[in-house]
Amino acid sequence: MTTSDVSAPKPGLSVGPTSEFSLFFRVKPGEAASLRQALHALQETPGYRPGDYGMAIQTIHEARFVLFDDDTRLAFITSFDGPWDAYMEDFFTSGPTLALFDVIFSHVEGYDGLPDLAAVRSFVLGAEQSAAAYARNYGGTVKEIRKAQRVNSAFQEVLDHPQAAEILEHPAMQPLLDEAAD
Repeated sequence: MTTSDVSAPKPGLSVGPTSEFSLFFRVKPGEAASLRQALHALQETPGYRPGDYGMAIQTIHEARFVLFDDDTRLAFITSFDGPWDAYMEDFFTSGPTLALFDVIFSHVEGYDGLPDLAAVRSFVLGAEQSAAAYARNYGGTVKEIRKAQRVNSAFQEVLDHPQAAEILEHPAMQPLLDEAAD
C-alpha cells in the first residue's frame, strides 16, 4: 500500500537529512499497567533490545516512548533519515513493527486498530506535534554512521595486524593514525 500523499503535511523539523517526529497520546483509563507491559514486550523484541541496532526501519536514529502525567499520557519521540513519506511507508510496511505498535496504540484513546492503514495514518498525524526546536550533535545518516563504524573496526584490525607496520609508516597514513590515536 502506498501511503504517500504530496498534499499531506510533512510534520517535524529537519537538520540535514534527519527529521524529528513526536506523537502525544492520552492513555485509556485503567490501561497504564497493560501499556507498560506492551512497552516492555517491545523492548524485549529482537532489534529493539538495547544494543541490538537491528530495527526493522533502518533509517531510525533513536526512538523512545515516555509515559508521563501519572501514566495518563504517552509520548513517542524519534528521529529518522530521509523524507517523512518514506519513513511512514517503511512504518506501514514493517510487518512486525506495525504489529507491535498496534498493541501499544490499543491502550491509547482514539485508536481503532488495524487493518485500516488509512485510519492508522490519520491517527498518527492527529497525534503529531512538531518540535519547537531540534538539534543534532553529529552529522550523517544511519547508513553513513554504520559504515563509519565498520570502517573503523576494519582499520583497528589493520592497526593490530603485525604485518601492517611497514604500510602504517607511509606518510599518507598519518591522518588516519592521528585519528586512531584519539
